[in-house]
Amino acid sequence: MASYPVHLSVSTALGFAYGGAGILYGDVDWGVAVLAAGLTALGGVLPDLDSDSGVPVRELFGLMAAAAPIFLYPRLHTAGFPVEEIIVVMAGVYLGIRYGVSELFKRFTVHRGMFHSIPAMFIAGLLIYLLYPNSVRWLRFFVAGGVMLGFLSHLVLDEIYSVDFMGARLSKSAGTAVKFRSKSWSATAATYLFLSGLAFAAWVDLDAIRLGPSRGRPRDPNTIEWFRDGTR
Repeated sequence: MASYPVHLSVSTALGFAYGGAGILYGDVDWGVAVLAAGLTALGGVLPDLDSDSGVPVRELFGLMAAAAPIFLYPRLHTAGFPVEEIIVVMAGVYLGIRYGVSELFKRFTVHRGMFHSIPAMFIAGLLIYLLYPNSVRWLRFFVAGGVMLGFLSHLVLDEIYSVDFMGARLSKSAGTAVKFRSKSWSATAATYLFLSGLAFAAWVDLDAIRLGPSRGRPRDPNTIEWFRDGTR
C-alpha cells in the first residue's frame, strides 16, 4: 500500500486543484476554498486512523480534536450559550476526541477494516457537512466534497499499490481498500448503522431548507433559488 507521505502529497495536490476550481469556476470565497483544500488534504490520510503505527494516528486525532471545537463554536454561540459554558463544552469535546474517541478507535478497529471503505468515505463527508457552520448550504456540500475526494484518493492509491505491475499479480491487500463491506459482519453493520444515522440527520437538515420558516409550506422555486440562497 502507499506510504503516509505519498497519500498526503497526492491529497494535497488534489486539494490545491479542488480549491482552485472552486475559486475559478464556482465563485467560492478564498477562505472557503482554502478550507476545502485543507480538508481534501486531510481526507487523504484519514483512513490511516485505523493504522497500527503511532505517529500518523496521534497527529490525526490531535488535529481532529483541535478542529472539532472550532466547528462547534458558532453553533454554541448561536444557541445562546454563555462564554463560560462554551469554553467548558469546547474543552470537553477536545479531551473527549483526543483521549476518549482515539482510545476507543484503537481498541475496536483493525487496519484495512471498515474504515478503509466507501461507506466510511460518506461518513466523513456527512460529518463535515453537518458540522460546518455555514449558512450557505451548497458551500457545505462543496467543503464536504473535498474531504470525500481526499478520502477516495487514499482508497484508490492503496488499491493501485496492491498491484505488482512487474510481476503481473495482486498482493494480499488487493480489494481491502475500495470496498463496501468487510469480513466482520458486526463491523459492517455498525458502519452502515452510523452512516444511516448521519444520512437521516442530513436529510432532516435539507428538509428544513426546503420547507423554510413557514412550517411545512414548500418554498416557491420561482421566487427563490433555494439551493444557493445564503439566507437558508
